Amino acid sequence: MHATEDQNILRDGLGRTIDYLRLSVTDRCDFRCVYCMSEDVQFLPRAQVLTLEELATLARAFTELGVKRIRLTGGEPLVRRDIVSLVEHLSDLPGLDEVTLTTNGSQLKQFAKPLQQAGLRRINISLDTLQQDRFSSLTRRDKLDQVFEGIDAAVTAGFERIKLNAVILKGRNDDEIVALVEYARERNIDISFIEEMPLGQITEHDRNATYCSSDEVQQVISAQYPLLASTEKTSGPSRYFRMADSQSRVGLISPHSHNFCDACNRVRITVEGQLLLCLGRENAVDLRAILRRYPGDTQPLKDAVISALNYKPERHYFNRDDQPQVVRFMNMTGG
Repeated sequence: MHATEDQNILRDGLGRTIDYLRLSVTDRCDFRCVYCMSEDVQFLPRAQVLTLEELATLARAFTELGVKRIRLTGGEPLVRRDIVSLVEHLSDLPGLDEVTLTTNGSQLKQFAKPLQQAGLRRINISLDTLQQDRFSSLTRRDKLDQVFEGIDAAVTAGFERIKLNAVILKGRNDDEIVALVEYARERNIDISFIEEMPLGQITEHDRNATYCSSDEVQQVISAQYPLLASTEKTSGPSRYFRMADSQSRVGLISPHSHNFCDACNRVRITVEGQLLLCLGRENAVDLRAILRRYPGDTQPLKDAVISALNYKPERHYFNRDDQPQVVRFMNMTGG
């Protein structure tokens, strides 16, 4: 693995170019989604959470190593104080092509326009159902109207791309696949359907029983809106499809049925400063200790990242029949 000054390219031990960072700004969230966290989740003490200045230093270190895209995640990033100023700061980093963000949408009515003005160009919004009772059941919160208002605010704000993310669970919301596509089509925005990822031990449902593959989702959509395979790619793992009569794209994210690790171009940093080399593995490197030993200095961080990427694994292994290999919940991983 190496990063060269002349080419400014970061590669892992398998030769994959790493140009995308998912940076968690909080483990906190105003929802309690059943596939993401337990209802009685315990959040981190403030002292263990990276400051905005530390988050900015990490972002600068990665852009100096050639990272071109940073996605801010959580928890729910919009509950983090001063999130707009962080977006504005990151948007000004030399060499960074774009800052994006994933949100549950509950705070977007307030934040959509300020985020767009701060330099955010694309935004992902989680939406698993259009029905009030199901939304309350899946998120353990009664805030669907706030999410709808947030999506409308994002459309009005004028982001270059808006994408909905829907986790499909058999017997819970798989009968809404076409309705969700139509909701996206009506607003000329994109939508991705995601296979549930086995992160953290849950008791609310049986992941094996609720598993819905991307192939099943594709078949359901194609019966109503024939999907045309597209060569378009973003920095994430979605496989995109087009519909002949719409500008909206349909994406499929398939950690089980269509492993995407061979093209992995990303790493994650938790809000504790743990560099996660793979979504489906526990191995991590503590960057917070380096940040706090050498405040504001990016070189020790860069040295640690370059060394760590030699150990980025070839792929994850998700087996729906086994207990989760990764005990951290998604809110701790960084969505």
